[in-house]
Amino acid sequence: MGSREVLGQAARLASSGLLLQVLFRLITFVLNAFILRFLSKEIIGIVNVRLTLLYSTTLFLAREAFRRACLSGAAKRDWSQTLSLLWLTVPLGVFWSLFLGWVWLQLLEVPDPHVVPHYGTGVVVFGFSAVVELLGEPFWVLAQAHMFVRLKVIAESLSVILKSILTALLVLWLPHWGLYIFSLAQLSYTAILVLCYVIYFAKVLGSPESAKQQALPVSSMTDLLPNMPRSRAFVNWEEAKLTWSFFKQSFLKQILTEGERYVMTFLNVLNFGDQGVYDIVNNLGSLVARLIFQPIEESFYIFFAKVLEREKDATLQKQEDVAVAAAVLESLLKLALLTGLTITVFGFAYSQLVLDIYGGAMLSSGSGPVLLRAYCLYVLLLAINGVTECFTFAAMSKEEVDRYNFTMLALSSSFLMLSYVLTRWCGSVGFILANCFNMGIRITQSLYFIHRYYQKSPHRPLAGLFLSPVLLGTFALSGGITAISEVFLCCEWGWLARLAHIAVGALCLGVTLGTAFLTETKLIHFLRTQLGVPKLADKMT
Repeated sequence: MGSREVLGQAARLASSGLLLQVLFRLITFVLNAFILRFLSKEIIGIVNVRLTLLYSTTLFLAREAFRRACLSGAAKRDWSQTLSLLWLTVPLGVFWSLFLGWVWLQLLEVPDPHVVPHYGTGVVVFGFSAVVELLGEPFWVLAQAHMFVRLKVIAESLSVILKSILTALLVLWLPHWGLYIFSLAQLSYTAILVLCYVIYFAKVLGSPESAKQQALPVSSMTDLLPNMPRSRAFVNWEEAKLTWSFFKQSFLKQILTEGERYVMTFLNVLNFGDQGVYDIVNNLGSLVARLIFQPIEESFYIFFAKVLEREKDATLQKQEDVAVAAAVLESLLKLALLTGLTITVFGFAYSQLVLDIYGGAMLSSGSGPVLLRAYCLYVLLLAINGVTECFTFAAMSKEEVDRYNFTMLALSSSFLMLSYVLTRWCGSVGFILANCFNMGIRITQSLYFIHRYYQKSPHRPLAGLFLSPVLLGTFALSGGITAISEVFLCCEWGWLARLAHIAVGALCLGVTLGTAFLTETKLIHFLRTQLGVPKLADKMT
């Protein structure tokens, strides 16, 4: 398969994921806004910070490195060995869930059972749900490697929606259950997610005439199970070594990704109520990152990993593939920069209004608006980092990945210390400032790698980080107008004034997007040809 065909598949995967996730996330957004009005800040803090951290840490340590390694160079591999390697995530998940569950129960502060009942049950069930989710890991990697466009998005979105519906119903009917509600909802989420993958592959593999089955390296469900071949090794040792390299890196990356939760959990810099408010704002601020940036990053990581060869300089590879990768990277950087700037500029003037609509006075009257404004700046850095790291990790050699681990180690240490200091100094907004600092360093590392990678070639993909002066001026003018509008129209003057404030923002946003359409013609061409609606419609019919 040529680079342009792979690009088309990755683009369809990203665009399909984007549209479907927007639809499902909007439904979940409404359900969560409803649920927030029936919960205390303390329960939100325990569930969204303490228990979710246990769940995400178990999953990250057990599977992240396997995913990275097994999605690299997927065209040339023995899939029976790869699948056997992936099944090792299950015993790893059991180990991590038991160890971390003991830490959560024995070493951390236990909340007041009158305020947050059934904490111990929550720890056990959240750890167990992580192990259940790992049972679907071989199915997930196989689906991603063969770019089954809608499976991942539909499975995850359906699981999230059903989880939110179940939570809302239980909160209404059985509010005294406390953490039983969220434990049951979490377990249902992981069970439905795994079942979606199992049912899908059972259907595909059970249909001999299916074109998708013919493209798969397995012919039956039993082929997806681990086996002990006599003529060759149980796993591919090169993949196993690459997995170990990514594991060291993923361990550090997890500290950076969830660093503020670790600081809150282990150092007690915020009480459970403040943790709950921070996490709500954090989830709301990262909504766009999950909706837009994550599907693009995951899809185009696969594209870069398939098109580019590790261990080879850009000048020694097929030049058509190198050129296509450079053009795609430039367009993705431009798209990430424009999206991030739009969120940053307009987010400053509309943070308080969004929080008031979403969670009421609990969010909009305290530190919530300041947190969300700071997070808007962080989203800009998050957008750029997602694109640069997706290319960097796909193109790095094993030795470069190992060297990068040392940088990540220093970064992890500095992040934890900086988070603690800034939080003591300026409260919960210190977490976001520390994240911005470390994200800036990660971006710098990736930009240096990209510059060095293309230095001897005629391609300059980093040009995607430069905007026209006219567009930059439009952003600045829109930011000033919406800031003035917020002072005079939001948010104490009633709904009529709020609607006027929204209208001002909509007008400024329209002018900004129109200017981008006229000045960034190269990006518009990329969106039309690769992420356009016609291709998506063809795929979904």
